[in-house]
Amino acid sequence: MRIRPARPEDIPTLYALVSEYARRGWLLPRSAEEIAATLPDWMVAEVEGRIVGCGSLVWMSPTLVEIRSLAVEEAYQGNGVGGAIVQALVERARSAGAHTVFALTRAVPFFERIGFTVTERDRFPEKVWRDCIYCPLRERCDEVAVVLRME
Repeated sequence: MRIRPARPEDIPTLYALVSEYARRGWLLPRSAEEIAATLPDWMVAEVEGRIVGCGSLVWMSPTLVEIRSLAVEEAYQGNGVGGAIVQALVERARSAGAHTVFALTRAVPFFERIGFTVTERDRFPEKVWRDCIYCPLRERCDEVAVVLRME
């Protein structure tokens, strides 16, 4: 497995992977245009030259960043792909000066295994006003905030 930054030719695959997760209700949808506009913030996992997972960073402030659009093909789940993507994203955030990385997730045990802790969603009003306000599930959201402090 190889983790690398996403490239323009990856956009159709990223879009398909995120769209499948969105169809299942696991992620918010992202258009191909949104992915293209934020491509420098995406990382992919490749196995034998094929993308099997992805994730991205969204900067909320110069020191606060969210991990989002984390998706791994079903056949590769449980093999460390998601963890490797998150670690690469965390390293990218750290090297760019982030002090705090967070995610909203239903996969709390996954994030806890790699060092995140559960916290209050209210800690991240930037997220609420940027994304949650537009989410169709906002009134019945079942995602949990997890955070990793890097100081």
